[in-house]
Amino acid sequence: MSERVKVKKKTSGAAAGTKVSEAKPDAALPALGPKEMLRWAWTQLTSMRTALFLLLLLAVAAVPGSLFPQRPANPAVVTQYIKDNPDYGQLLDALQLYDVYSSAWFSAIYLLLFISLIGCVVPRAIAHYKAMRSQPPRTPKRLSRLPEYGTLVIPADAGIPASDAIQSAAGVLRKRGYRVEVRDDDGARPSLGAERGFLKEVGNLVFHTSLIGVLISVAVGGLFGYSGQRILVEGDTFVNTLVGYDQFNPGTNFQSSQLQPYSVQLDKFDITFDRESAGKFGQPIDFAATVTTRETPASPAKQEILKVNEPVSLGGTSIYLTGNGYAPVVTIRDGAGNIAMQGPVVAKLQGDNYYSSVVIKVPDASPDQLGFAGFFLPTAFVTDEGVSFSGDPDLFNPQLSLNSYYGDLGLDDGAPQNVFELDVENLTPLNARNLDAGGITLAPGSTYTLPDGKGTISFDGVKRYIGVDIHHNPGQLYALIFALLAVAGLIISLYVNRRRAWVRTGTHEDGRTMVEYGLLARGEDHRLAAEAATIRKLLSGQWKLPQDAPAEPSTTAGPAGAEKDQ
Repeated sequence: MSERVKVKKKTSGAAAGTKVSEAKPDAALPALGPKEMLRWAWTQLTSMRTALFLLLLLAVAAVPGSLFPQRPANPAVVTQYIKDNPDYGQLLDALQLYDVYSSAWFSAIYLLLFISLIGCVVPRAIAHYKAMRSQPPRTPKRLSRLPEYGTLVIPADAGIPASDAIQSAAGVLRKRGYRVEVRDDDGARPSLGAERGFLKEVGNLVFHTSLIGVLISVAVGGLFGYSGQRILVEGDTFVNTLVGYDQFNPGTNFQSSQLQPYSVQLDKFDITFDRESAGKFGQPIDFAATVTTRETPASPAKQEILKVNEPVSLGGTSIYLTGNGYAPVVTIRDGAGNIAMQGPVVAKLQGDNYYSSVVIKVPDASPDQLGFAGFFLPTAFVTDEGVSFSGDPDLFNPQLSLNSYYGDLGLDDGAPQNVFELDVENLTPLNARNLDAGGITLAPGSTYTLPDGKGTISFDGVKRYIGVDIHHNPGQLYALIFALLAVAGLIISLYVNRRRAWVRTGTHEDGRTMVEYGLLARGEDHRLAAEAATIRKLLSGQWKLPQDAPAEPSTTAGPAGAEKDQ
């Protein structure tokens, strides 16, 4: 009878195979409509593989931002770059490589990554919520097939029936942090299922959700933030308006109404130089700028100290000390004896001991515009060859050395110029080392008369200046919080393991209570054996069994086999 059944089954399978093979030539795959195509596209977009690919693509897309000058940072540099590279400069501009972080293709990658992460997180969060509310999986029929398996025997004289033993085991596992469900506690073979490690998936969800938070925070900072730079000479006041910045970099959606009109006045700047170390003698070791701030024009003045890595916060912005130097104070009179320029001139640091270059442009001089270029030495020394150099960064012997020019400075046509550079191509020299008049060398309090009745220049004294960076990023704090949450979630997901445990008890014919237990991990868990040993130790202690009682040899099977029994 059984042979006939087997033959029939084989014949039936062969017939089915024949029908399938005969139907193949005429088979046609169902066509995917718009709805199915959208579902397929959404599935691909929200897969973890796509999210990782988009994250890598975003990093690659940001590379041109460091290779080519960016228009938001310095439009003049971009314009000059296009002029210097006419063959491919316009092509790069058409590809938005000078505006990488606000370009359409960078924004598209950013948006797709944002959607992909949301599409990954939301379904996983729903599934994890359902898993947390569900009961632990049913007890496998053969616990011996689990990766970690053991048995314990409670003597008959202990007076612990199977039902009490399963309740005791449940209490032990609950103290270990397991979520426990007892099954058939009034039956002959009661069992329990236990599960722990839900924090692992919570860590994963926190990590991915925090990445979304970081993306949103960075986007908010890029849209509504701004940054700028300003040089402040002692006695100068900076007011937080657009015209108050030397350089300003607005966000994509920046509005001038965002600027709170606070003010910062530099009262004094102090530098402490190393005067003890032989190898670092004269090196600056401390900077402190005393400033007076006002939150609004009507607010009371407040004196604060601005230091390196100790910014001052005003109006939602952070003001950082980034540079310093000297600003010689000069007075320039033109050929008619009128004051054409008076005040401090920022000297740009160029070498050791605060050796600095100086450029002075005097477009209001008459009858000709005047220009000066040279250097400033805080402590001037002269070599035997007549070469001046700075021997110390402090103001022990200040000296101002200049060459003078007259002519058209090129400022009247409105073209932007670097204030630290003087284009002498269209200027006529008045003073220089290679001319009969020689160069101009001034000490504080001295005056020099320019040749040909062009005017005079006086060196009145020296002030200090500082360079400050001003940053407003409304998403900065949130980006930090989400980044810390992402790290915390990642640590949790790496160190917390998802585990399942089962215990079954029964009564032997001679009155002994037989206990068997098994453990299974979700994924790789090299600490599962140690967990099994701990549970065995706790159960033995609960029932006052010998701690060195050997476990019954068991057949070890992989997780796949154990899951199949469930």
